[in-house]
Amino acid sequence: MSEIDPVKFGQLVAQVETLQTQMTEMRTDMKEMLALANKSRGGFWMGMTIAAGFGSFITWFWANFR
Repeated sequence: MSEIDPVKFGQLVAQVETLQTQMTEMRTDMKEMLALANKSRGGFWMGMTIAAGFGSFITWFWANFR
């Protein structure tokens, strides 16, 4: 059986630590993206509500005061 090279082992340990750091950053970024998507979804529905209300008012106004 071959002996483990300490230099290569150290490089692998460093790579694993780097990957763990990157995964932590990615997890944080994904949580921020999810929060942003949820905020924009709420904004979209609020815009749809305003547009529907404005359209309803215009239709009512047109029907009653034409």
